[in-house]
Amino acid sequence: MHPNLSFEQAPPISVPFRFFLTAPLFGIAAGVLLAVEGGDMLASRWMPALLAATHFIVAGFMLQAMTGALMQFIPVAAGGNIWRPRWVAGFVHPLSILALLFLVAAFLTQRPPLFFAAGLGFALALGFFVLVAGLALWRTPAKGATIVALRIAVFGLAATLILGVMLTSALAQGSAPVLTLVDIHLAWGLAGWALMLLAGVSYFVVPMFQLTPPYPTWFARSLPFALLAFLLPWSAQLLGVPAAGRQALGLAGLALGAAYALATLWLQSRRRRKLTDTTFLFFRTAMLSLIALFLSALAFASVPGLAETPRAAVWLGMLAIPGVFVSAIMGMLYKIVPFLCWLHLQRLCGLAVLPPTMHEILAEQAMRRQFHLHLATLVCLLAAVWLPLLARPAGLLLAADCAWLGANLIAAVRAFRAFRNRIRAAA
Repeated sequence: MHPNLSFEQAPPISVPFRFFLTAPLFGIAAGVLLAVEGGDMLASRWMPALLAATHFIVAGFMLQAMTGALMQFIPVAAGGNIWRPRWVAGFVHPLSILALLFLVAAFLTQRPPLFFAAGLGFALALGFFVLVAGLALWRTPAKGATIVALRIAVFGLAATLILGVMLTSALAQGSAPVLTLVDIHLAWGLAGWALMLLAGVSYFVVPMFQLTPPYPTWFARSLPFALLAFLLPWSAQLLGVPAAGRQALGLAGLALGAAYALATLWLQSRRRRKLTDTTFLFFRTAMLSLIALFLSALAFASVPGLAETPRAAVWLGMLAIPGVFVSAIMGMLYKIVPFLCWLHLQRLCGLAVLPPTMHEILAEQAMRRQFHLHLATLVCLLAAVWLPLLARPAGLLLAADCAWLGANLIAAVRAFRAFRNRIRAAA
């Protein structure tokens, strides 16, 4: 199922790290915004401050981490050749950050020129990244479920980008966007891009790092196409197709996510190494949140009128974004960053110096403590949806959670530099 690892094609370590190290900053910003705005921010999904904080997470924390991961994963695991990765990162990274800052400022001030600037910035940065990543994945000779999922995920990012630019264009012109377009943008961003990429990467890294059996071939191959089979009729609303069965279609999409989570939990229960590390705990939290997301949506649909409650959508968003994707990304970063440090140091060592272990680069205890804070953050964020008095403490916890993640990643980089200097001195 998996292509061979091609470490000789790995980009310079600075390429993924510039994305990884800036990702926590946007989680901190989202937490600070919630702490400042308080409970009113969570009254509805349409609150400007909540839209700003949400994009701090999805177009900041998540996008930075996922882009950096793809810059590393495509050449190493998918066998694709990223064209001039250092130059691509130098263009995409700062421009996507600038576009996000314009977008957040636009939501908070409602000034049309800022929406236009944000749309233009994202179109240039992500359009270029989609082109480069898409070409690399299209040209790779590798085959398998991972490659298919990655290709569809990049297509999902392109669809999310196009829909987002359409929305910013409408806001820049001073007109209210069609609410259906917002929901389609949301579905492509979370299911077509984020979940698709998470599934494709997990086909590779869950068996490799967590020592589980591989995902069943039939399941791994069918899941990406099943998600597409949900997204395409959901998107047909743009063409004027009636939204008959909209609720049932949405539940079907969430059921696919729950099926992926159940498959992952089943594999984890059969892992060869029973030692439970922090990455495993983060990933299990993400999968349980994905199941809770489906069950919550099913419960809201079963109780008349409950789904129309404004805070119900906020609850689902909390489960999906901090619960599923932030948890999974934190766990992935704690495995990817020490592994990349170890890999690059091993290349430098030769026979003069032994390479450090991954635990010497980033201590398990530091990661485990941050995981406990993350759990407390999730509980407080979910409770704050219904108890507005908890919103400010939840915001402070979210900021502290992401700050601790950032501090741990910086500690890993410092350890990498110290070992690198030691190796060079010995040589």
